[in-house]
Amino acid sequence: MIGLIPERLERIVVLGAHCDDIAIGAGGTLLTLSRPGLRVDALVLSGGGSEREDEERAALAAFCPGADLDVTVLKMPDGRLPAHWDEVKNALEELRARTDPDLIVAPRTDDAHQDHRGLAKLVPTAFRGHLTLGYEIVKWDGDLGTPSVYVPLRDELAEKKVELLQRHYPSQRHRPWYDREAFLGLARIRGIECQARYAEAFAVRKLCLQLEG
Repeated sequence: MIGLIPERLERIVVLGAHCDDIAIGAGGTLLTLSRPGLRVDALVLSGGGSEREDEERAALAAFCPGADLDVTVLKMPDGRLPAHWDEVKNALEELRARTDPDLIVAPRTDDAHQDHRGLAKLVPTAFRGHLTLGYEIVKWDGDLGTPSVYVPLRDELAEKKVELLQRHYPSQRHRPWYDREAFLGLARIRGIECQARYAEAFAVRKLCLQLEG
């Protein structure tokens, strides 16, 4: 099993098309990695200027305890991001100009949602040669696949992820899929697949192993 050493991660970038994407897809991983001295740059493409931005800022602060967190929430229209290719590309390039992360966490390139997929496909055009973990979000489309990377979660972190999702995104509680069973159920399945109780799973398109020091 190949592992990342958290202490060697000094800067990470987390990307979402919508407020709550990052927390749903990688909230447990953020809780696992976050520590004093870690720099986290978060870019969310939609929801700026609304209650969703307030939710996102509070949520990411809770998911990144102790980290040096910078959050940018833009105002692109939900469900229409493919039509705003230039704006997404520019936002990614502006972020790249101010950070050289050790790790990127973003949507999967084969996500069925056009906003998630569009963002994912643009990430390597701005961040070339960076390890990128593509998170998954359970949805009506039934697009869950076979992940290639797993992050085991301690029981208490899996529970904390669900608690923080419920606490910080009240605007989403009415959705039929937004509940404890959905989040923990997927985490339990991914845990089985990596011989753990709970886990988050990711897709990796390209991985470079440096086997010599």
